Amino acid sequence: MARAESLLSFEGVSFEYGPNKPILDTVDFSVRRGAKVTCMGQNGAGKSTIFQLVTGALSPESGKINIPHGLSIAVSRQVISRDQLDLTVRDFFRACFDTPIYDIDPRIDEMLEVVHLRGHEKIHDRIMRSFSGGQQARLLLASALIQNPDLLLLDEPTNNLDKAGIEHLTDFLVHYSKTVMVISHDAEFLNAFSNGVLYLDVRTRKVEQYSGNYHDAIKEIAARIEKENRKNAQLAKEIQENKDKANFFANKGGQMRLVAKRMRTKAEELEEEKVDVRKEDKTIRPFTFPVQERLGGNVVTFSSYTVIGKKNKPVTKKFNLVLRRGVRLLLRGPNGIGKTTLLETIAKRTAVGIEVPPEVKIGYYRQDFSTLNFDETVMSALMHASPKKDEEFVRSLAAGFLVTGEMMRTKIGNLSEGQKGLVAFARLVLERPGLLILDEPTNHINFRHIPEIAKALDQFEGVMILVSHVPDFVAQIRIDEVLDLER
Repeated sequence: MARAESLLSFEGVSFEYGPNKPILDTVDFSVRRGAKVTCMGQNGAGKSTIFQLVTGALSPESGKINIPHGLSIAVSRQVISRDQLDLTVRDFFRACFDTPIYDIDPRIDEMLEVVHLRGHEKIHDRIMRSFSGGQQARLLLASALIQNPDLLLLDEPTNNLDKAGIEHLTDFLVHYSKTVMVISHDAEFLNAFSNGVLYLDVRTRKVEQYSGNYHDAIKEIAARIEKENRKNAQLAKEIQENKDKANFFANKGGQMRLVAKRMRTKAEELEEEKVDVRKEDKTIRPFTFPVQERLGGNVVTFSSYTVIGKKNKPVTKKFNLVLRRGVRLLLRGPNGIGKTTLLETIAKRTAVGIEVPPEVKIGYYRQDFSTLNFDETVMSALMHASPKKDEEFVRSLAAGFLVTGEMMRTKIGNLSEGQKGLVAFARLVLERPGLLILDEPTNHINFRHIPEIAKALDQFEGVMILVSHVPDFVAQIRIDEVLDLER
């Protein structure tokens, strides 16, 4: 790609989080002006790190990042930082600018129109944490757009968005004229507008660049993997043949030993030609969620439930339903109706009109991972959840979720969002719940892992309450009851 076309380029860029945590190794790529580029790779491969290097939040260990002087960059982050959750909407948007913006309300309203977040009375004075996860996702996007950047960086923008929100965002990006880089695990969303892919290989720590849409890149990567596997299979055959010949001639003695030596040398040369096949297609191991022992009777009893109605006021509705062992309930409803709040109150056993007996063990997967202690190491968190205080057992289970030995020593707060999600699943397995509550469990998770997660949920023998805006994921799980909160 010609430099004149480039808005951004990396030349030999390397980065590491400390001496033993290399992330990028002499990375080269460029992004042309007006491109819609997807960043893809395994959880922890360095996608968010690249964003931080682009913005200057991080500096490379070596190499050069070429960005035109005066280029404006804005980031739509995955989540609102904890220190901003108690800001008003107005102050949250003001924080996007280095210089004071006094008459900002009309600009906020304009951006809220763009992200399809309207109709909220006195929205400028509302506290950020009062919004649902989906509404917060829209506010994060609006906070990036209000800066009118030359380069827009979107980090998992579809997380927590309902179908209407995803459709609105997709349409916006299709018609957006400026340069966009996106991190997302939503394949259909990415394919709708992307025209280039940056593929981060977690093994080599390199970046491969592909043109075309997301599905084109996936096909090309799959074809490369197949070719590499075929080459390795052929080489393995030739290596074994040379080793067999070497052993045969070595036993003959005399001059045949020289022939045997040549055969062994040839085998070693062929070994060096073998391709170390990329491990991006590596998925978590198949697993199950063990159910609480002696679980019986009424696990969850509904007589009513509460949602958020017009003008952000709570509305209580009558609803009679009993969930017994093996029953799965799907909660539906648009962003802002109160799905997360309802799940949280059920998990805390404080929901009005919903009873969970005290003997029922609750496993709760929160979309923001706040059930995890971010100051705790992964090992400590999993050991606390494990009924068997056996480090070897815990390490083995964690390895099935691609949680490496190095990650086990890492504080949860220093993990990527996708890695936090895998740790959360590992902990749920250890907890052996009777009631499993899941709030958008596919957020941040690599799409390759989702079939295994869906299979484990489908096989769960306890009671499950699920919220998900991903139809393909829900379709893989047997659902017995549906509660539409909008009805």
